[in-house]
Amino acid sequence: MEVPAPPAWASPLATTTTILLVTAALVLVTTTVLRRRAHRHRKRQRQAPPGPRPWPVIGNLNLLGALPHRSIHELSARYGPLMSLRFGSFPVVVGSSVEVAEVVLRTQDLAYLDRPRMACGKYTVYNYSGMLWSHYGPYWRQLRKLWVTELLSARQLRLTERVRAEEVRAMLRDLHPHPATSTTSTAAVVLKERLLMVTLNVISRMVLGKKYVGEDDAGGPGAAATPEEFRWMIEEIFFLNGALHVGDMVPWLGWLDAHGYVGRMKRLAGKFDRFIEHVLREHGERRRREGAAFVPGDMVDLLLQLADDGDGGPGGLLEVPLDRDGVKASVLELVTGGTDTSSVTVEWAMSEVLREPRVLCKVTEELDRVVGRDRLVGEGDIPGLPYLDAVVKESMRLHPVVPLLIPRVAREHTTVAGYDVPAGTRVLVNVWAIGRDPNVWGPDAGEFRPERFLDGSKRSKVDVRGQDLELLPFGAGRRMCPAHGLGLRMVQLVLANLLHGYVWRLPGGMAPEELSMEEKFGISVSRMHQLKAIPDPRLPHHVYFGP
Repeated sequence: MEVPAPPAWASPLATTTTILLVTAALVLVTTTVLRRRAHRHRKRQRQAPPGPRPWPVIGNLNLLGALPHRSIHELSARYGPLMSLRFGSFPVVVGSSVEVAEVVLRTQDLAYLDRPRMACGKYTVYNYSGMLWSHYGPYWRQLRKLWVTELLSARQLRLTERVRAEEVRAMLRDLHPHPATSTTSTAAVVLKERLLMVTLNVISRMVLGKKYVGEDDAGGPGAAATPEEFRWMIEEIFFLNGALHVGDMVPWLGWLDAHGYVGRMKRLAGKFDRFIEHVLREHGERRRREGAAFVPGDMVDLLLQLADDGDGGPGGLLEVPLDRDGVKASVLELVTGGTDTSSVTVEWAMSEVLREPRVLCKVTEELDRVVGRDRLVGEGDIPGLPYLDAVVKESMRLHPVVPLLIPRVAREHTTVAGYDVPAGTRVLVNVWAIGRDPNVWGPDAGEFRPERFLDGSKRSKVDVRGQDLELLPFGAGRRMCPAHGLGLRMVQLVLANLLHGYVWRLPGGMAPEELSMEEKFGISVSRMHQLKAIPDPRLPHHVYFGP
């Protein structure tokens, strides 16, 4: 039987041709897909906000000077209010305008609520157990709710008004010469030291139930030995939380710790932990002694009760358990955060007022007219002191304590002003630049002029509580500082009483315009050189030393 010949397409030549054709088609398709992907990638690259070209490894870190908020402001003048940078291995987007702040802090706030995992949060705040450095989620929401509704609620602030009044009076009394003499003070005081202690004493009594620093038991087991040491601890933690640690920018170089920051963080964490453990032990012992009759008397009591019982009060059980590290981190943030930021703000306000005798004259005239010279200023007087309020706002505008709001991380891909911000991008808002923007504040934006908040214009109605994005000393949105109510009260009350209680002179016959206003960078920006001034009493003796 004759075997039929195979079809033509089955021949070796035809098979080879078919394979070549299929391969060519696959190559063509693959090339087309890759070209389209490359095109889309280039398109995405073109949609990134403008910015300087980064260097290998370090990115744009070479462009940051000793004061990063000023360096970034200068760069934004060239590249625009929405700018791309690269800090080592990480992409960064910086907003320097009200419009960008509106998107990041309000309309797309939920997309920018995470924090970068940085060494300071790991080593100084109990492995991100506090509210400042923890990621957004059930744990963070629970902590914030606890701060806002329990620890720093309006009711709690009303109940502790007497504490603030007593500590402010004690500060004024310490500034006064000995009551047995009739001479006025001639020695200059380092104002920051007095401000740190009055705010620390207020926070300690509110949070810890009593003063643990500078009291007779301060040398007890675990307690900070002296006020000087505790002041150093507070300033150190704020410096280290703002320091540019190489491992935070280039993780594979983290082992290097070229500046020794991680070592300093660990040593500082040990000091704070011994202090906080001492506080917690005392509170725990009192709770055990009182048994069923125990009633929380301060914020530490409440935190320990929640950690032990999981009882969230009217809201029921806590959504996420609060462990001992969470309690410690909350105590640490309450004590250090409220102490440093209020002190720095008052020091800047006093510096600006002493440089402007015209402002000093107007604010003291208002205090004399509203309060009189026979008593100290109380919190109830503050609403009737609009010029003092304007002085505080103007100082916060020019000297926001945290000029680059604590960095955020984009939780998802977003678009801002037509530009792409990929997930994982670190996001900064330069509130220092917004506060000096001539488009918002006029051609005199760099001048200290409290009257801008009293001239009846639209900007005169700007507030500091996060609703008006032109002025953001406490931030805005969900990540806004939950202690802004207490912080504002402390700044207003302390500043008002310093100006009402004393006539202030610069030492050595220094002229007002000679006072240096240089800055020192950290997570908060304070004066490079602490303010020294001479206080002379201006009220009757009994106002300081009476009952």
